[in-house]
Formats: sequence, structure tokens, C-alpha cells
Amino acid sequence: MYPADLVKPMREDLTNVGFDELQTAEAVEAAIAKEGTTLVVVNSVCGCAAANARPGAKFSLSNDKKPDNLVTVFAGVDREATDKARGFMIPFPPSSPSMALFKNGELVHMLERHHIEGRPAEMIAENLKDAYNEHC
Repeated sequence: MYPADLVKPMREDLTNVGFDELQTAEAVEAAIAKEGTTLVVVNSVCGCAAANARPGAKFSLSNDKKPDNLVTVFAGVDREATDKARGFMIPFPPSSPSMALFKNGELVHMLERHHIEGRPAEMIAENLKDAYNEHC
């Protein structure tokens, strides 16, 4: 577990732009069960989360179509919520950071760490926008 004061600004990087932070398995289940589209960002303390994933997720929101719901769990901090979210992402192996788009509870698009690491935030945003345009 990481200290709360260390992860606070990393959490706020997403919550300040409208992501709901999920800290329990029940909250994750309820979010994914919602009708419509839900983007789940598995946040992380790693450098690629700061440089690529969080900015990419934020940039992706400047699109005509976007998910109905934006949620995030924090790997290494909110274990129960993260494990539950990752369970919905099977068959993809656990990775952080990662992003998953669900439509009516079904996984329709996935970005694993290897899709994020080393790629500019703008490229990640474009990938997500393409998914929004198809599914939202």
C-alpha cells in the first residue's frame, strides 16, 4: 500500500476532470452494471501512468462522443476494487495502468500497460476516441 498523501494528487488528476473513484468491489460492480458506456481507468503510481495514461484519458474526453460514466480504481492502494475491476477485464491479464471501455456491462475495448507504456498521451487519447466513436 502506498501512503495516502503520496497518491492523493495522482487520484485527483482524474477525479478533478469527472472520474468517480471506486474503492470497493461493490462500487465497481455497480459502475460496470450501469446502462450505457463506462470507462474504467486502473490508475498507478508508475511513470507511464503520470506521463501517458492519465493525460491520455483526460485528452480523450475532448471528443463529441464520450463514455456515459468515468470511473477509476487505484492499483496498489484499493486492492478490493482493483481486483474486482480486473475480474471484469478477463481474458486480459492484470496490468497497471490500463483502461477498459464497457458497454452495458460488456468489455468492448481494452488498453493494457504495453499499449500505454512508451506511447504519447495523444496517441492513447486517439485510441480511446476511436473506441468512443464506435461504442458510445
